Amino acid sequence: MRGFTLLEVMVALAIIAGVLMTVISSFGYHLGIATRDREETVAMVLARARLDDAVLRGEKTGTGTFTPDWPEISWKLATESTQWPGIEQLNLTVSWNREQQRLMLTKYREKQ
Repeated sequence: MRGFTLLEVMVALAIIAGVLMTVISSFGYHLGIATRDREETVAMVLARARLDDAVLRGEKTGTGTFTPDWPEISWKLATESTQWPGIEQLNLTVSWNREQQRLMLTKYREKQ
């Protein structure tokens, strides 16, 4: 008779199970990375737009959210002096994921 023994079939199934578990866990890991990258990209685009808006309006401080489209993302604007006369530093901090994730953008402008 020709064919596979029970031991050979069990070893083959164990190898296939190991490979499938690796692929499934790798897929979940990379899906998490893609989600985090998307959140960071959205936050960066919103932060750049908000910082440019603050510069155009001459704002110095403020807080808020990006309601109605992104109410879970908040921002805080602060202004600091610099070592250069006539120049001020604007810091915009954007937070999301219940303030567990954040990024900060800095821009320099003439004092107003």
